[in-house]
Amino acid sequence: MTRYYQIRIHNRQAGTEHTLKVPENKYILRSAELQSCELPFSCRNGACTTCAVRVLSGEIYQPEAMGLSPELKQKGYALLCVSYPRSDLEVETQDEDEVYELQFGRYFAKGKVRFGLPLDED
Repeated sequence: MTRYYQIRIHNRQAGTEHTLKVPENKYILRSAELQSCELPFSCRNGACTTCAVRVLSGEIYQPEAMGLSPELKQKGYALLCVSYPRSDLEVETQDEDEVYELQFGRYFAKGKVRFGLPLDED
């Protein structure tokens, strides 16, 4: 039997709040769309940060979120396009540029990128 969880989404960009029921075996973004909830997204593959959220409470499962570093995942960030609920959740959309800066800002404009790969040399 499929479990359903209540997901509360604070969309900072639109200034709206949505409460949805999402099954444990469906992506949150897709389920939101099927319930007429418009949220930011781009690639739908877990590779960019357009659909990034910060988890305020609850548990999320995102095995395909390659667009987020393990450090950001540990800090509570998630990508809704490839995330499944594992409990009732409350999340807040994030500005894509903020998340990108958190993840990659330490490398760019600091001379630490060669051929597209961040290097940890001084």
